[in-house]
Amino acid sequence: MSRNPATRRGRLLRVAAACAVLLALIGYGIAQLVTGGPGAPRCTVRANGESYALSPEQAVNAATISAVGSARGLPERAVTIALATAMQESGLRNIHHGDRDSLGLFQQRPTQGWGTTSQITDPVYASGKFYEHLVEVPGYSRLPLTVAAQKVQRSGFPQAYAKHEPDASLLASGLTGRAEAAFTCTTSPFDGKRGDPAAVRAKLRREFGAAVLPAAAEVRGGAGSTGSGSAAGAGRTITVPARALSGDGGPERSGWQLASWAVAHAAELRIERVAFGGRVWTAADSRDGWRRADTSAQTPTNDSARAASPEVRITTVQ
Repeated sequence: MSRNPATRRGRLLRVAAACAVLLALIGYGIAQLVTGGPGAPRCTVRANGESYALSPEQAVNAATISAVGSARGLPERAVTIALATAMQESGLRNIHHGDRDSLGLFQQRPTQGWGTTSQITDPVYASGKFYEHLVEVPGYSRLPLTVAAQKVQRSGFPQAYAKHEPDASLLASGLTGRAEAAFTCTTSPFDGKRGDPAAVRAKLRREFGAAVLPAAAEVRGGAGSTGSGSAAGAGRTITVPARALSGDGGPERSGWQLASWAVAHAAELRIERVAFGGRVWTAADSRDGWRRADTSAQTPTNDSARAASPEVRITTVQ
């Protein structure tokens, strides 16, 4: 006895629907595995009702691009052009492959005189070379971003830079300090290894220039604190004066750039606390972003008073 064709079609549709659901679940699981799941560390810039999220790896590279631009005294527009270019060329990742012999953040080519392979894959060097060529473009800051970027890159797809301009502009506003407390990152728990204040100082000097830290910049030993204010063990704090780093603003803006840079590098340099402008970011409560410093204590030497002073305080894991 043969089955009813309508019944058979209904059964096939149910099987197909079940397979589709299963495939969707498998795809979701793979996506979560690849991205590290919903709790994976990420960085975000928020300003003027807009937001842009990126991975810690991308954030480190973006912060380096911004720092190198400021070290050269360049305006925010230059940083925006550089960020949009790196977004298009490498997705803000320091990749060791590309079209022909293109490498690094900006896909620069050794055979075209950009430098050696090791130089081009150094984000500080690569950023510097990009800016070196950008400032040679007459009136670059007034040109459309695609035109300015293309005059440096000589890309086969010059209009591709345009789609990154809104995100690059937003990211630049946070990383250059124009948008205060706009850039933040979440972190994974540290594995017990100490941070190295000397490594933080060395990286600051390399990316921002030697003038960012005075010769006798203070490295304090003291009690770190969690977001709730409880003791978290001895920490090591580098005090960085909030000096003017670029032509776009004064010490307050420079302080926020330095603070954002430290947050972007928190996982890499094992930074557990950053304080500036009356606000504090801590790795322990990184999902809360920048919070108001606790000003309940009246002792002038406490962390809250220092956080409100014109200096950035970077505390590494002890």
